[in-house]
Amino acid sequence: MSMAVVYGILNLLIDGIFQDEFPSMMMNFMMRFGLSHEQANTLYGQIFMENKDLFIMAGFIILFLIFFYFAVSRITNYLESIGEEIENILNESDSPVALDPELRPISEKLNSLKLTLRRREIAATESEQKKNDLVVFLAHDLKTPLTSIIAYLTMLDEQPKMETAERTKYIHIALEKSLRLGELISEFFEITRFNLQDIVLEKEPLDLSLMLEQLADESYAVLNSKSLTSSVHTDENLLVAGDPDKLARVFDNLLRNAIAYSYPGTNIDIGAERGDGWVVITFTNQGDVIPQQKLKSIFEKFYRVDNSRSSQTGGAGLGLSIAKEIVELHGGTIEAASNSYCTRFTVRLPEYREEPEPEEKKKGKLK
Repeated sequence: MSMAVVYGILNLLIDGIFQDEFPSMMMNFMMRFGLSHEQANTLYGQIFMENKDLFIMAGFIILFLIFFYFAVSRITNYLESIGEEIENILNESDSPVALDPELRPISEKLNSLKLTLRRREIAATESEQKKNDLVVFLAHDLKTPLTSIIAYLTMLDEQPKMETAERTKYIHIALEKSLRLGELISEFFEITRFNLQDIVLEKEPLDLSLMLEQLADESYAVLNSKSLTSSVHTDENLLVAGDPDKLARVFDNLLRNAIAYSYPGTNIDIGAERGDGWVVITFTNQGDVIPQQKLKSIFEKFYRVDNSRSSQTGGAGLGLSIAKEIVELHGGTIEAASNSYCTRFTVRLPEYREEPEPEEKKKGKLK
């Protein structure tokens, strides 16, 4: 633009159609200061004609700086407006981001960023509130069995001649309350540990058939105390590449969840089968229906389906959340479904397949 303007001045004022008017105007101006016509003409030639290139260059630089100033000022205004909107986002302003029409793509991205940050803030606030509520609930649940333990032990201490049957009964109740207290303390540790460590997998070929059967056998005492049974139906040699300890924790959490919410006298069915490159594991129990809206939140941290906080079944709401994280780290999925007949948790894990040996290794073995 500067070059175009300088070119126009050169051709119009100096060498163009205004070449007579411009010199006459400049000479008349100089003659006002007492110069003769010849002196003014000579001075005009010395100043303008002999230094034409210098004037062209100076004019170009001046015009370039002027245009540059206006361009930078516009860009600076854009940056200032963007900065103001970013400041509004940081200050959690409710007003939407509104920039000049030329900056509409940036405006849309800033609005999207604002919504994303808002959603994350709400999610973090809700998670923290759930955590705080659960700490309060667990503190109350800790107090309940502890009070019972102290009461029964006090009676045993104050009545040394108590009948054997009654003494045995009180000792058994105190033991149950102590075990429950231990579970709640473990849940407190689970809450503090959940966000303080990253889960690192140590994968190896793992037979899920044996793991699920062993899990059911180890849970016999707990199942029996709840008047429940379990059955395991699996295909043979269901191999996955997984971390034994972590996957055992997943299935133990799912079984404990099924035990906690099953009707007495019912059976918990554990199944596993292969299909389309996946190993599908299911835990099915008969209990109260989980509403559809709650199924969407069941794998969130600190979420519990029952809001009653029963001291017998109340957990920290971390088991299913941790299970989901572990399963997804293995490249699998976990989901829940519930109807009037049963509640089912389904885990899908990639089936283990041995990688074919490189040709070089095969040749080395043959040699």
